[in-house]
This record gives sequence, C-alpha cells and structure tokens, in this order.
Amino acid sequence: MMGRTHALTGWCAGLAVAPLAGVTSFAQTLVFAATTAGYALLPDLDHPGARASRLLGPLTRLISRMLRAASSAVYSVTKGPRDENHSGMHRHLSHTVLFAAVLGVAVAAGTDLGGAWVVAVVVVLGLLLAEDALGDWLLPVAGGAAIWWAWEANPHALAELEAMGGLLGLAVAVGCVTHCLGDALTESGCPFLFPLPIAGETWYELRPPSLLRFRTGKGVENKLIFPLFSVLAVLLLPGVLPWLLDVASPLLSGTPAADG
Repeated sequence: MMGRTHALTGWCAGLAVAPLAGVTSFAQTLVFAATTAGYALLPDLDHPGARASRLLGPLTRLISRMLRAASSAVYSVTKGPRDENHSGMHRHLSHTVLFAAVLGVAVAAGTDLGGAWVVAVVVVLGLLLAEDALGDWLLPVAGGAAIWWAWEANPHALAELEAMGGLLGLAVAVGCVTHCLGDALTESGCPFLFPLPIAGETWYELRPPSLLRFRTGKGVENKLIFPLFSVLAVLLLPGVLPWLLDVASPLLSGTPAADG
C-alpha cells in the first residue's frame, strides 16, 4: 500500500477511535487523528526508500538501518521450519501487532515521564509524517486545531497536553496496526500476528483470498480505496455525519425541511 493511502486510512482510524478513547473536543480529535495518520507510515521505516526513512535525513536513515538490522536478527532467530529463507528486513518486525503494542506503550510511558514537551514532539513528528504523505494542507488544519485547543484550554493548555500522553500512545499503536491491516490486503500480505505460529511459519503472511487482494499503487488502490477513504475522512469528522442525516431525513421522508 502506498504511503498516502496508509496515512489516509490512519486518519480515518484515528477519527473512529478517538471518541471511543474518550476524546471529546473537536480540536483534540483532529490532533489525535493527525497523529494516527502520521504513525500509520512508521512501520515502513524498515525500507530505505520509504517516506518515513527519508523524513529527517541522516537521522531517520540511521534509525531505518538499525530497524532493518534488528528485524533481520529477530527473523533469523525466530523463523519457523516453513518460513522463507530471506533477510527478514522489510515487512517483518515493524509490521506486527507486537511492534505496534510495544511502541504504543513506550510512547505512553515516555509522554507520561517527559510531560507536555515530549507529547508535543510526538505530535509534531506524526504531523510531519502525515504531511509528507498527504500534502501541505494537513499542517494548517492540524496546526490550527492545536492552536484552537490551546486557546480553549487556556490557562490549562499545558496540563491538557500532558493529559493526552496516554492517548497518543494509543494513537501511535492504532496507526501502526492500521498500516499492517492495509498491507495485509495486498498481494504480499503481512505477518502481523508474529510470533503466533501458523502452518509451520512464525512469520505467516496473512492475506485475503486472491480475488480480494490488490497490487500496491495500481488501479484498485488509486481508483477505489483512496477515493473511498477520502470520503470517509470527511464523514468521520465529529458532527458531519449527524448533520448530513439531519439534512437528508426530510428529503428521504418526502417532508419539506423546516424554515430556519
């Protein structure tokens, strides 16, 4: 799956999960969703050409090399009797639910210990990742949401920012899981249930039946999946769907809308 589709599905997942996680304000929801969108790109740090690996130049390239080396080492030690004989770098360690859970817990713990400034770093990194994939429109939207939130929360903005620490751990984990689910729909599949052994493979690539798979960056992704999630990205915004239902209900029932 292409980076922009990963980020867009991460945005939609963030909007869907935010109210379930207790996020109530519109501004906080946008910050949560933008963070999820950004970290839906993070698992591809295991590929040297990925957006995440090129984001901060030498720093992210170094992290990418370290992640690929760690993934290869873990693969060589844990591969089952029927796992393929290859490097175990791309679409392995970082493309698992285990990785998503560990990273989410680490972010939650780090933001809890580091306070508002660590929370801000996590959010900004997520925004940079998402903006690189989805375009420059995201920065003013999410940045405006953050400023709005800070203005509404004044003088308690820093306290509220610190309180989002645990929620951002969830946002990061949801983003990574969303990435894995997206890759599982492609022809290559994704071993996101590692280390659960399946059919003699520790790194079993889960994928749907061949009829439901698609090739990365080809017609199904570009002409169906991306447009569909573009619509969902708007419909899932707080208040949009109820408003549309209110507008549509008189039309569906044949009753003229009341004058405002």
